[in-house]
Amino acid sequence: MGNGQKQMEEEQEEILDEEESLDEDLKYEPDQADRDGRDIDIIPMAQGEDRALVPYDPLQLYLMEIKRYKLLTKEEEIELATRVKEHNDPDAAYRLVTSNLRLVVKIAMDFHRYWTKSLLDLIQEGNVGLLQAVKKFDPYRGIKFSYYSSFWIKAYMLKFIMENWKLVKIGTTQTQRKLFFNLAKERDKLVAQGFYPETRLLAERLDVKEEDIEEMTQRLGGGEVSLNAPIGDSGKDEYSSFLPDKTADVDERLSEAEGRTILLEKLSQYRSRLSKKELDIFDNRIMSDNPLTLQDFGDKYHISRERVRQIQARIVSNIKKWLKEDIPDFEEQFSDFVK
Repeated sequence: MGNGQKQMEEEQEEILDEEESLDEDLKYEPDQADRDGRDIDIIPMAQGEDRALVPYDPLQLYLMEIKRYKLLTKEEEIELATRVKEHNDPDAAYRLVTSNLRLVVKIAMDFHRYWTKSLLDLIQEGNVGLLQAVKKFDPYRGIKFSYYSSFWIKAYMLKFIMENWKLVKIGTTQTQRKLFFNLAKERDKLVAQGFYPETRLLAERLDVKEEDIEEMTQRLGGGEVSLNAPIGDSGKDEYSSFLPDKTADVDERLSEAEGRTILLEKLSQYRSRLSKKELDIFDNRIMSDNPLTLQDFGDKYHISRERVRQIQARIVSNIKKWLKEDIPDFEEQFSDFVK
């Protein structure tokens, strides 16, 4: 037996062990009404004359509800998955989903250390992943459904955590997702090995840039602050007043406007040097916001597209030479035009 197959069987057995431990993790003792087979009202109610509203835990109610669905045997699981695959049977899909709801809760509890807010939110996202697993599962590959679905469940939970960790979404790139889950672990590992977890060393171990480490550290370590919040208890300045102004200085804007004016004047002078055909290409292709195609000019003047391209290239080359002679710092000021 190959190592890959042996590892697969060990992982399947691990998932099976998790399923068998669900009853203990989500332990629920039925009362006499359950044993008699009668419906019960699981919402706590006030006793005696006190009719005030009594608080209850929606998570406990949910756990009590999913406890009612039985786990499937391997044979039942294969039969139901085959019915979903071949006949798109909604009843079979329903049984596959409900029998694995406790697996979702088990995984959500493991992820709860990352997401300290509502556990029900994680369970909800995991249930969506479970539905997706039912759609994608192939019963003919010999993989246990609970093992396969666990990957979809975890994927949806991780996506939810990254999107809701802070007001500003993190994990939008592959590098950010990698650091989100591995940065803290790698820091702890370095400390355990006797190394100081400096940025350079972390970047080498995780194969990312140092600035990526610094950015993710700031995102994970700092909380959100409103830009309109005052600085200090009695401060009048707001955090927004410390944001850098990305607009150019007045002198730079005036200089740029003056340079553009000179450029337009020089181009206007150059137009008088062009022939009728060259002027048409200059106005309606080189300088136009909606340029005509090479084929349009070729049809108009009964020449090939390549010939039109050659005329255009000659015009642009001559303009650049002429402007460089009249404007000393032309390449520096108008680098976008030179390209």
